Amino acid sequence: GARQQTSLCNESLMLDKLPACGKSFEEMMKKMDSKNWCNLTEFIMYYDNFTQCTEREANSASCFWPNPLAEGFITGIHKQFFSNCTSDKVHWEDPPDEILITLILIPVMLTCAMITLVVWCSKRSDIL
Repeated sequence: GARQQTSLCNESLMLDKLPACGKSFEEMMKKMDSKNWCNLTEFIMYYDNFTQCTEREANSASCFWPNPLAEGFITGIHKQFFSNCTSDKVHWEDPPDEILITLILIPVMLTCAMITLVVWCSKRSDIL
């Protein structure tokens, strides 16, 4: 029968090759205004090229991707460029009391009106 040959991951080769991906990404990012580093639409093509490069280099070293070493390298790039990017958290507040009371009372009143209508119609079965 056919024998399946497996290659072991050459981690040192992969770690030697990954910095070239980071350098290329760094060169592209430094051409941009650093104020745009948190706007994904501004650098998505560069980032896509970066991730494809890391995947290609990991695969060429017979390593699966992602793997803990590649993820550590990618995390380092994230810290270098995106550490100041924070997501704005939405601060939820209750609406003013007048609006809140209205929003609560409308369904309550409609429910009461529907119950009243059903009871009234059921007592007047002579019409139906």
